[in-house]
Amino acid sequence: MNDHDDGTAVLGAEIQATFQALRPRLLGVAYGLLGSLDEAEDVVQDAWLRLRSAEAAGGDEIRDVTGWLVVTVSRLALDVLRSARHRREEYVGPWLPEPVLTGPVLTGPALTGAVLTGTAPDPAERVTLDESMSMAMLVVLESLSPAERTAFVLHDVFGLTFAEVGEAVGRSPAACRQLAARARAHVASRAPRFDVDPSEHRRVVDAFARACLGDDMDALVALLDPDVVLRSDGGGRVRAGRRPVSGSAKVARLLSGLRRFGRYELVPAVVNGWPGLLRYRDGRLVAVIGLTVADGRITAVDMVLNPEKLARVTRADETRR
Repeated sequence: MNDHDDGTAVLGAEIQATFQALRPRLLGVAYGLLGSLDEAEDVVQDAWLRLRSAEAAGGDEIRDVTGWLVVTVSRLALDVLRSARHRREEYVGPWLPEPVLTGPVLTGPALTGAVLTGTAPDPAERVTLDESMSMAMLVVLESLSPAERTAFVLHDVFGLTFAEVGEAVGRSPAACRQLAARARAHVASRAPRFDVDPSEHRRVVDAFARACLGDDMDALVALLDPDVVLRSDGGGRVRAGRRPVSGSAKVARLLSGLRRFGRYELVPAVVNGWPGLLRYRDGRLVAVIGLTVADGRITAVDMVLNPEKLARVTRADETRR
């Protein structure tokens, strides 16, 4: 009797199809916990290998493949997050998440003000992100304990029950409810708002780019919230601020000073679900910029300059050209 006759091959094909359909969501879960798409992909691949092993050992015991995969990815990501805490504490300068382009970008450098055109990220790179997984929100999540972050992301963002969260975290549903409540209170006091209309957000981002490129200090200061915070992540590999910069005047001066290093272009893109910018110098991507907007002003500027975190965006950009 061959594999197809006994149904094993059919079962394997069904499980593989389920996994491929779930992959963007699994990547979203892992990325929400880790802030790194590279690490998220490793976790999701590990979960797939474990599923195949479980299938080979008697996969009929896994009655809910979707639930099994989500919980397994969450457990694996939590383990990685715990081990990453020490590395991130020793990181040079502010640590920012690896940016994810979740919408169309232009095919090459151009002054901002152009209409968003071109193609979305390649399907192989696609990840399902909730709108709350902005750069600024992920920075806030970094201040939570691994267990709090996992409970919050799984329950409040991805809608898992506390029983499912408990399977991932290794605690009772009641304990996970408390973890999520503590995380929710912390997030509520620090997280950006998400009631901004995307077109209004895009308008502010566009005006911000024009002010930067035109070296218009007055316009730039007017666009920045008085308590705006700028974080720049160079990871010790490129020139970047070692500490966050606060206040509209200081942030405007720092942004204006970028022109000292030569002419650059800004390209509109959708960064972690929200309008942002790609900064190019001499045709080379040097930064991905996430901008948080509230009440028509920018409250946070998150600039990822670390070449390692830009590698995926650079590869996708070169493929499109």
